[in-house]
Amino acid sequence: MADQIIPFVYMLGILLLVLPAFLQSNSKLKQFLTNLSIWIVIILIILTIIYFFN
Repeated sequence: MADQIIPFVYMLGILLLVLPAFLQSNSKLKQFLTNLSIWIVIILIILTIIYFFN
């Protein structure tokens, strides 16, 4: 159980560190949605790689 909680806490910590600058730099909605979709794709790729190697 702890081996699943620790990566989640790290991911949440990174999100909290990156989110304010991300929101400030993406003041326009179209730019925000484009960058958000890129981040979602990156996270999905990382989670897929982790899933297949475990």
